This record gives sequence, structure tokens and C-alpha cells, in this order.
Amino acid sequence: MKRLVVKIGSNILADEKEGLNTRRISAIASEIAEVKTEGYDVVVVSSGAVAAGMRKLGMKQKPKDIKSKQAAAAVGQSSLMWAYEKSFAEFGAKVAQVLLTQEDFSDRKRYINSKNTLLTLLSYGVVPIVNENDTVATDEIRFGDNDNLAALVAILVEADRLVILSDVEGLYREDPRLNPKAELVACVEEITGEIEKRAGGAGSAVGTGGMYSKVLAAKKALAHCIPVHILSGKRKGLIVEVLEGRPHGTVFRPGTCRLSHRKGWIAYSSRTKGSLVLDDGAVRALTSQGKSLLPSGITGIEGDFELGDAVNCVDGKGRRVAKGIVNYSASDLRKIMGKKTSEIEKLLGYKYSDEAIHRDNLVTL
Repeated sequence: MKRLVVKIGSNILADEKEGLNTRRISAIASEIAEVKTEGYDVVVVSSGAVAAGMRKLGMKQKPKDIKSKQAAAAVGQSSLMWAYEKSFAEFGAKVAQVLLTQEDFSDRKRYINSKNTLLTLLSYGVVPIVNENDTVATDEIRFGDNDNLAALVAILVEADRLVILSDVEGLYREDPRLNPKAELVACVEEITGEIEKRAGGAGSAVGTGGMYSKVLAAKKALAHCIPVHILSGKRKGLIVEVLEGRPHGTVFRPGTCRLSHRKGWIAYSSRTKGSLVLDDGAVRALTSQGKSLLPSGITGIEGDFELGDAVNCVDGKGRRVAKGIVNYSASDLRKIMGKKTSEIEKLLGYKYSDEAIHRDNLVTL
């Protein structure tokens, strides 16, 4: 089976009067059901719970404080799932609600469990409807937007393609709200700083992510060779046509570089617990020579972390150059930093490894 992740934004699903645009949900369900008949497993990453809850609670504007957002999400989540349940049932498909937080990605065991759950649901022909667990998420653990969540889910299930349905046609060379004649970018071969700048950064009144968040999500997916399409979610049939090879919206094509799924988890999902400051020689060894990080190349340590935690590696100016899983705790690394590997056992009374971070557990940024 081929595997597809479809992200649906709040602006596609929200309706000022009803809370949710059930007709649009039904149209998308119809299209996804058609895609499934073509041999695709489909995972849906859906926004809309807060928007649905705002309507039920009589809120006129999107709440800014986390408690009100959680309340709106809790009230709206049932409406969102009921809308999907009814719509997919019309086409003989079953759905399942899957609520995730950043902790489910940053903890390796929970990451594997989440993956197994989603793959099992797909094996039964079920369409998982994934959303952030807003009712328990806080500023420290929330994804920030469902574009980022969609990219992480695509990586998690090893998707063949990620489709992001937006309220615009795709990425433009200029802001189409300011210039109606702005040119659509049909294909992006590489996400450069200029591309990120062109995407802007502002979100909408209903959703949390703008085009900038979609470009950053695409950047994560491309690192795993997952093509990304940004399409208008207000036009029916585009998903099917794109899968048939017809051009619509903006497509981001992956290059030849591919991260392993473990390194992808380290780069994008694991939560950093501190930082290691490296000398120039260690920076070159990591970034240019693909080597492991030895204690001798560490000049400073920030934070309190344990063996197996993720940390950032920064140069003398504080710029991030890598991220990896440490073989020693912060307290032990403070004792052996700047020292030769032959001195580790004498200084600590044991030696777990010659490397502070092995290259297999390290990703350059």
C-alpha cells in the first residue's frame, strides 16, 4: 500500500455560523475515499476542534490564553470527530481519533507506540484523524501548528507523500492578498532562505500557521524524501488529480539526501535538554568530516541532562551546528570535557564510550 498524509487547515473547515463546514468535510471525505480505492492508506491531520468549540461556547474571537483554547478544543473535538464519522460512513470508511502531544514524539518509546498504533489502524483500513491533544497541551509541549504536526506524522508513518490543504492555491512569489496578480510558484526544488522569506510568517484569525509554517513543515518532510504538495482545500478533486500526475498548487520535491528515521527523530522530534559548546576543530569534525564528538572538543556545557538525552551542539558564537544523543550525563561531561579519551576512565571511574556523541546518534544542522 502507498501511504498518504493529508493535512486540513482550520480555514478549510471553519464556518462562521455553524462552527464547522460539514459540506466541505463531506467533500474531502469523498475524495479521500476515492484515493483509498486507488491503493493508498490515508492519515488525516485535522485542525478545527478549537473553531468548532468557539461556536459552541459563543466565542466571537479565537482565544489567546491556553486555558480557553483547551476548553474550546475539548468542547469542539467531539463535533469535529462526529462530522468526520458521518462523512466517511457515507463512503463505507471507518475513522479513528488519535490525539498526540509533542511528548509522544520526543519520548522514543511513546514515538514507537504511536507509530505502531497508526500502522495497525491503517492495516484495518481505518482512516486515523490526528490532531494535537489541545485539552492537555501547554506552551511547553504543543506543536505550535498542525503543519508541523503533519510533517512529523508523515515522517512517523513513513508516508510516500504529504498534502497540505490550505485556503490559498500554494506558495506565491508575492503576497496574493496585497497583489492579486502575484505569480504562483509551481515547483520548489530546494528550500532556501529566500523561499522561507517569501513565505512570510503570519497566521490567520482562525488557524495558527501561515505559509511560513507550511514551508518549514515541507523542509522536515523533504529531509526524509517525502514530496509535499500545498493545494487549495476549497477546490474539489485536486488530491486525486495530483496523485494522477496533474500539476496543481505548489510541489516541493526532495533531493537525494535522506535522513534515517532514527536521525529524523533526533533532528525533529527529540527534545533537547541542554547544549555542548564546541571548539573550532570539533565543529569541523562534525560538519565537514562526519565524525563523532569526542570530549576533547567540548569547551562548555549548558543545562542538566542525563545519558541518552538529546542536546544541541553549538560553536563558540552560539550557533547550532548539530544535535545528538549524549553518552554521558552533564555532570560527567563537565569532568571530562577537554580531556583525551584515554583519561575518561581515570576521571570517572568507568568508561561507557570513547565518544560524547557517536556519529550514528548525531545530526548536523
